[in-house]
Amino acid sequence: MIGEYNTSREHIILKEYGRNVQKLVNYIRTVPDKGKRTELAITLIELIKQLAPVAKEAQENPQRMWDDLYIMADFNLDVDNPFTTPDRTILFKKPRKMEYPKNDVRFRHYGKNIEKLVKEAVKKEDPKELEEAAIYLGKLMKTFYSAWNKETLDDSVIVKDLTILSQGKLVLSLDKVREENLFEKLYREQRKPSRPQGGGDNRNPRGNRPFNKKNRHNPHRRRDQQ
Repeated sequence: MIGEYNTSREHIILKEYGRNVQKLVNYIRTVPDKGKRTELAITLIELIKQLAPVAKEAQENPQRMWDDLYIMADFNLDVDNPFTTPDRTILFKKPRKMEYPKNDVRFRHYGKNIEKLVKEAVKKEDPKELEEAAIYLGKLMKTFYSAWNKETLDDSVIVKDLTILSQGKLVLSLDKVREENLFEKLYREQRKPSRPQGGGDNRNPRGNRPFNKKNRHNPHRRRDQQ
């Protein structure tokens, strides 16, 4: 019909299949013979597989296409379904509300993993190992904070937060941290460019042969030696 608007046409239940498929479904419902309806339904599904882009995603799950057929028929379709006939209440049941994970992170700018590492570190009994763990955690805390906030965190804050997270088991001297620059090493090593193994500047494309075999041409030789 010329001048027919979509707003005046019949509602499409599943728009991804298009209006023509919806019309064919409506026609199948009007066929009086059940065997003929089943035959037409199977033919329609095979046609959808070839024409509808959405069918490519349903190839691994053929039951989905039959379910969509019932949905387009408003569940008023009596055919021999090779699968279980879908239930309207199940298909249109509202999904259960997703629960967001509730992680009580004390200091979010360090992240949850820092707290996990602190819990493992406090299990150590050797005072030296505790100190080494505290220094390493302090490096990580400063690195993580700087990566997310683009600014440097004062060492005094890290020492204080580390004591709080460990419930007083990981304690460092702030003066020692500042004097020996304990929290800066890891942060700087990440920015330090890697050098080739073996030392020196490996710029020679000839590998272990820095000069020509016979040195047949040397532009820097003196005239009296030629």
